[in-house]
Order: sequence, then structure tokens, then C-alpha cells
Amino acid sequence: MKKYKIALSALAMLYATPVLTGCADKLDSDKYFDDRVTIESVFTDINQTNGWLAQAFSFLRDDLCDVTTKEGARGLHCFADDMYFGDRDVSISGDWNKTDSYSAFKRGDYDESFGSGFWDRAYKGIYQASIFIDNIHLNEKLTEEERLDLKGQARFVRAYYYWLLLRRYGPVPIMPENGADYTLSYAELSIPRSSYEECAEFIASEMIQAANELQSWSRFQGNTDQTMIIRPTKGAALAVRALAYIYAASPLANGQLANGEHPILDVSFVKELVNKDGKELLSSTYDESKWARAAAACRDVMECQAGYELYHAGVQTTDRKSEGYPKTITPPDDGDFSLHNWPDGWADIDPYLSYRDFFNGAVGLDNSEIIFSRGYNTYSNPDDRHQSIDGLVVHQLPNTLFGYNCHGITQKMCDAYYMQDGSNCPGMWSEWDAEDADHRPRREGWTTARGDNASSKYPPLGIGVSMQYAEREPRFYASVAFNGSYWWCADPEKTNKYMQIFYWRGTTTTTSDNGTQTTTTNGYDNTGYYLRTGIGVKKWVHPNDYRQVRSSTDYGHITRKWEPAIRYADILLLYAEALNELNGSYTVASWDGSKTYNVSRDVTEMKRGIRPVRCRAGVPDYTADEYGDRTALRKKIKRERMIELMGEGKRYYDLRRWMDAAIEEAIPVHGCNVLMTSKQQDDFQRVVPIYSLPTVFSKKMYFWPISTTELKRNMNLVQNPGWKYFD
Repeated sequence: MKKYKIALSALAMLYATPVLTGCADKLDSDKYFDDRVTIESVFTDINQTNGWLAQAFSFLRDDLCDVTTKEGARGLHCFADDMYFGDRDVSISGDWNKTDSYSAFKRGDYDESFGSGFWDRAYKGIYQASIFIDNIHLNEKLTEEERLDLKGQARFVRAYYYWLLLRRYGPVPIMPENGADYTLSYAELSIPRSSYEECAEFIASEMIQAANELQSWSRFQGNTDQTMIIRPTKGAALAVRALAYIYAASPLANGQLANGEHPILDVSFVKELVNKDGKELLSSTYDESKWARAAAACRDVMECQAGYELYHAGVQTTDRKSEGYPKTITPPDDGDFSLHNWPDGWADIDPYLSYRDFFNGAVGLDNSEIIFSRGYNTYSNPDDRHQSIDGLVVHQLPNTLFGYNCHGITQKMCDAYYMQDGSNCPGMWSEWDAEDADHRPRREGWTTARGDNASSKYPPLGIGVSMQYAEREPRFYASVAFNGSYWWCADPEKTNKYMQIFYWRGTTTTTSDNGTQTTTTNGYDNTGYYLRTGIGVKKWVHPNDYRQVRSSTDYGHITRKWEPAIRYADILLLYAEALNELNGSYTVASWDGSKTYNVSRDVTEMKRGIRPVRCRAGVPDYTADEYGDRTALRKKIKRERMIELMGEGKRYYDLRRWMDAAIEEAIPVHGCNVLMTSKQQDDFQRVVPIYSLPTVFSKKMYFWPISTTELKRNMNLVQNPGWKYFD
């Protein structure tokens, strides 16, 4: 039997038990299973070949997904300064039953074993994909085009694992292209971390090769197989390349903001992150051309043959609000978007539904905004829906719908959403005196049934809602479960299909438009089932989502969701961000060398990235003065990403690559005063610190710790700054 070379996680798996289970019991390499099966027999059989590739993708689950799952247990990176969870959750140091883990996570109060499964699974996926790449040529039952496409898929997922590792841990070891010979000595198998730039370049080059090998720009052409739809395309490969380049251009990896326009927050971080031979893993020299390279990579995605476009829903001319589809609320006349149809304006679309339905399962994967998705395959067992986005929804649903009523957003996130005319909400971020705070008094008063303050004047608000939530942008109403907002209920056993949910302390009465009343408790009631800030999350929730009992297995009426790991709106905003950082002009070749781009801080080009997102959202474009001011536009783009990508696992990493986390994640969490009852409305709405949701930031929290087990296995592997080397 032949000796095979393998590529493993810092060579960790050379000393571990067999790494694959299930179908991998038949499909692992001859190193582990000796004479039971050979590489040749696997890769000359079509079913086993496909099974091997499926196994390579199977590690993209749990915390290797972008969107949070269940109580946050496998998606803690979704909880930055925007979202929180309030129930028992992921363990610290392996204890999955430990309580108050949100606080421990936000304080950095965990050890080096925390989240170590992420590293293990990513390198197992790299290992599995590497063997596939090296051996798919053996399968002569497939056509050359089929072999090449499958090879491209394996190359994509291998580079994608490296991307996920880079984003989370910073620079990581890149295994030799031909693998590591497991017969070598321990010292020879110890591979040091590559630099951040080397990792980004490796990912980018692999994604170009994958794009050349992959045979399709779309998996939807006549394809109804869910497992194939979630496989990568040429466009997905180009998008991951763009992401790697954006991160490499960002302050954390590109000279610590040494271009003179930003404060240097912690210059010691770069000096501490070095290999044992003194090699610098983060750059200490600013290079503006990296932004140009990143902008060109985004443009490759924007101009590729996939034809990506933001999802948009048409105008709703009839009012079916009891079913979750209210009549379209037309945004105010802005003299621009209001005068044109999509894609130049919003005259013929519903911005609210365009944003809401993209996430909640109302539209399928075959829409032009999805670049790469994990489909429904975000949990290891099809029965474990509580570990999927379905589980996230259940933790967002109010008690009235038998949800756990414990995932919410911060006041900071609530304030970030614009008013419908594109202005700030009065009082925005004023309680903690943020740099961009709006110090006007917050709106006072409540919607009433009649008179000048009638609720009908402020759709989609009902009666008894704070005026702070009136006249906000469409994404606000699609995402935020504010006090007194409407929820739908498709449960045939309930007559109230359209109910207001209030979060006062104790028992409250909910009233539908037809006068039906039900009594429920959705506010603080001395249990864990309440929103700590009094503000919940509606994003991901479909109008038909409900449960009949509060049971861990009751997921039968939750609309199945998919995870938009990469979507077009993200790429558009990244394009504008990269261009905004440029002072000079650069010529950059396209990914395939077929053309060149002239890249500079061109306002027209920046608008290509910003205007579609703002238009689909139903908010006006930025002003000429804002486009003309680099610093002002940088703040605008950061805020736009905060709003547009809320709850998608992006904000956590954005704050770190921008080196803004030291400021933004140290701001105390604020929210409503949830200890107030319905008789204390004004006091409830007063913004206060939420001491049960602590948050701090230290430099060790820029990157996750590498487990001491990995460090012991690899003598050349160095720890991230601030974390211990050994027990």
C-alpha cells in the first residue's frame, strides 16, 4: 500500500484519534484504516468520491457558520455591540451547562481551550479537501469537466477554511501544497504561522485557481438538489478573495492605521505577534495599495458573469397585515430614488419586504443576492434544528408564541437605524456621549387612538407605542421588535393573528386590531424569558413562525431558513469602503487578466457600492458633502454596515479589523428600563445602562486564543497576544 502525504492542523491530527465519522468511516485515508480501503478505491468510485467531497464541506457548521445558532452557543461572534443573548449558553472551558456565559464572553473571561473546536474542524476540512484535490484525477468515470469542477469545489472549501481561520485567529500555519509527510520527525512537522499578508495572498491565489476550475457562475440553472445549490460557484470564489483582501488592507493588518488619519490604538499588538524567529505576522507599515487591490477584487465580483443584484420585492397594493404583508409604506419623496423604478429608485418596490423577506425564508436560495450560502446545512444532524437558524428564531420569538424571548438588540443598535428621511433619530447615542451622538432630546409621547397623535399617522405602529419608534427607516421595522410592535401568529388554534407585544414588567394585555385581547407575560417576570434591554429582534422571523409549546423539540412551525454566508450587499459596501481610503490612483488587473481597472477615490464608483443598498433600504443617498469628506464617509459606511448586516456575524469582525472594538465594545450596554410596569411608560422608555449585560475590551480580544493543546503539539506555533502558552 502506498504511503500518503497529508496536510493537517499544525499536524495535530497526526497524534489524534481518527478525525472523521459517519461516512468518513469508509472514506478516510489509508493512514488510519490501513488495508480496509485505499485512496485508489475511493476515488475510482463515483459515490465514494462525492461522499469524500461532501465530508470536506460538512465541517462548515456550528461555529464555522457566519450566523448565530441556538442560544449563541456556536455563533458568539454575532454578539458584538449590536446583539446580546440573555439565557444560558455556550460553556466556558467546556462546561456546556455553565450559566451567565454572555457576561464571561463579553469580559474575555475564558481560557485558551474556549472555542478550540473551531480550529480542529477547520483543519480537518482542509485535510479532507487536500486529499480530494490530489486524487480526483483518478476517477475516470467522470468527464474532465466534472473532475475539474469537483476539484474547484474542494479547492474553494479548503481556502474558505483558511479564510475563516484568518478572520478569527489572525495569521495561521499554511500547510505545504503537497502535504506534510507523517513519517518525518516531530520537529520537522512543526510549521510556524504565516504572516497575515501571506495568508491573504494564499487564499486569494487559491480562489482564483478555484474560479478557473469551477464550471459554473450559478448552481441554480435547472438544479433542484439542495446539496448542490449550496456548493460554491466562480462568483463565490471571487467574493472570498475580495474578503481576504479587504481584511488585509484594514487597519489591524495594515500598519495599525499608520497612514496618519486615525489614532493608533495599541502599537504594541503588532510587536507582540511575531514568530519565534522574530518574523512579524502583522504589518507595521501602512500600504495604501492594498485598498486598491481590495477594491479591484470587489469590482471583479460586481462585474462578473453571475449578474448579482440585491433582492427586491414589488409594491404591495393590498393590505394583508394580519398575514404579515401590510400595504407598502412609501418612503418620503427625496427627489432622487422616489422618482425612479428599481434599480435606480424605489418607486416600484417595497423596501420593508425587500429587506425582511430576504432573510426569513419567504424567498429561496435562487435569488441574485446570494453569493455563497450554507443552505439549511448549518447543523450536524438534520434533527438538531435547535442548532440552526431555526433555533435562533425560537430564541427571538416572544413568550406569547412560546419562544424563549431572550435574544435582543442594544439601544446602540436601535439608535443606529435612521429616520425615514435619512436623518438621525433624536437622542441617538447621547446617554453615553458618543462621538457622533445626537444631543437633541429623545421624542416623547405615545401613539393614541384618535386626535393629532393617531396611530394611523405613524404606520406600522399600533396604539400605545413610544414616539421614539415612529417614522423610522424600513429596515428598522423589518429587524427590531420594539415595545408594542406587532407580531404575527399562524397558529390555527389562536384567533389573534396580529398582536402587539409589550415588554413591561409583569403581566400585560395584548390587543389586536379587531379588539381581541389575550393576557401574556413578555416582560421581566423573575424568569430568564425576558429581553434585557426591552428591545428584541425580528430579523430572520417569518410571519408563519410560531410554536405550540415551549419545547426543545417543537420546531415544526418554524419556516426553514438558510444562512447567507456571503451576499452582494456586503461586497457593495466593501467596494465603497476600499475606494474611500485611497489618495492615489492605481491600475489593477482583473482576476483573469482580461482587463484592467483604474482605481481611485472616485465618487461615482463609490456610489455604485452605496446607492443600491440605500435605495433598497428605502433611505436617501448621502449628500455631496458627505461623499466629499473621507472621514465623514468612513463613519457613514461603518454605520451602514452595522445596520444592513445586523445579526449576520459581520459586526464582530468589522470592529476588530477597523481597530474600533477597543472603543465600541467598551461602551456600556444600554436599553429600556425593563423593571418598569405599563403604568410607568415614560420611565420604561428612559434609556439606562443594563448592568446585567457587561462589556469590556482588551487587546487579547482582537483574536481568539489558540488552545494550549495545539501549542504543545507544534513547537513553532506562537500564541496570540494576551493569552497563555501553556496550562
